[in-house]
Amino acid sequence: MLINLFVKNVNSLSDEELREKCGVFYGTLGIILNFILFGIKFLAGIITGAISITADAFNNLSDAGSSVITLLGFRIAAKKPDADHPFGHGRSEYISGFIISLLILLVGFELGKGSLEKIFSPEAVEFSFISIVILIISVIIKLYMAFYNYSVGKKINSSAMKATATDSLTDSVSTTVVLVCMLVSYFTDLQIDAYCGLAVSGFILFSGFRSAKETISPLLGQTATPEFVEKIEKTVKECNYVCGIHDLIVHDYGPGRRMISLHAEVPADSNLLEVHDAIDNIEKKLRDELHCDAVIHMDPVEYGDAVVSETRETIQKMIKNIDNRITIHDFRMVIGSTHTNIIFDAVIPYDIKISDKELKELISRKIKEISSQYNAVIEIDRPFIN
Repeated sequence: MLINLFVKNVNSLSDEELREKCGVFYGTLGIILNFILFGIKFLAGIITGAISITADAFNNLSDAGSSVITLLGFRIAAKKPDADHPFGHGRSEYISGFIISLLILLVGFELGKGSLEKIFSPEAVEFSFISIVILIISVIIKLYMAFYNYSVGKKINSSAMKATATDSLTDSVSTTVVLVCMLVSYFTDLQIDAYCGLAVSGFILFSGFRSAKETISPLLGQTATPEFVEKIEKTVKECNYVCGIHDLIVHDYGPGRRMISLHAEVPADSNLLEVHDAIDNIEKKLRDELHCDAVIHMDPVEYGDAVVSETRETIQKMIKNIDNRITIHDFRMVIGSTHTNIIFDAVIPYDIKISDKELKELISRKIKEISSQYNAVIEIDRPFIN
């Protein structure tokens, strides 16, 4: 409703334009709401003398800064590719999300520090109905901010907005704890303000660490999602010439800015020009439907030779007995007068602890058991996708 109200021609915008508009609008809204919350909570903290309320107020002030970072992140990410950054500026959104996570950690640390000081130097918290009302309003606003940041962040796949949603959720929890502390202190003689502040600090630190982990992962080069990989494989294998694919690599330069490379296995006896034209069409289809640029390498495979096919199948079954997750590709046989070279690549999952050298020796021995004339020439690969 707010997007339709404040963003013009929202239905005619492209995905990239809508993404930028959503980020800028909700970043601006976050700045306004967090400044309002800072003002009313700071006033409540002065009235009651509660360290937890005052800390919560400055937490909202830092949230306003986080919203500024979100806004700038979307602005920079929307910039078009240039000579210095031919893949665009989309990763700036990941960076802004990581900075927000660091701010969450900083707030958690400062709150914990203040709470520890209050434990050793306790002060009575004054009860005020005005403060109770202010805190209830704060919880409602923060829950609303967490909801819209998460829902929009999920819709446009924004790690920065998801980090902001986490920040808003931790704020609503911490404010709820502060509210409970005031009520407990009023109806009992228990002074638990500082202890609850310490507990909230731990919760904020945990949330900040989890958020930082999620936002830094794409910067380090995380694997593509299974859903995206499945779409790529389905699109490529729709071509009649493609018998299989391997060595799929997805490079993520920010939401909507991906490059992929893969090897497509094609029959060795196919017409080269026809296969090349089909591969070009696949690359165009991937760009149009999945919004990613693709580079596809053609691997000719002997499918018409009965001896090669039978040997490949036998070796595949043998390797599956070692570990069912190991796959092979680029299988070739070079037959000589004294021996036959069996050449292929083996893709080994990362969690298989045996070394590459030991694995090569093991597979070579197994192949020798099939025929003493076979000499295995094995290249070990690691998967770029799960």
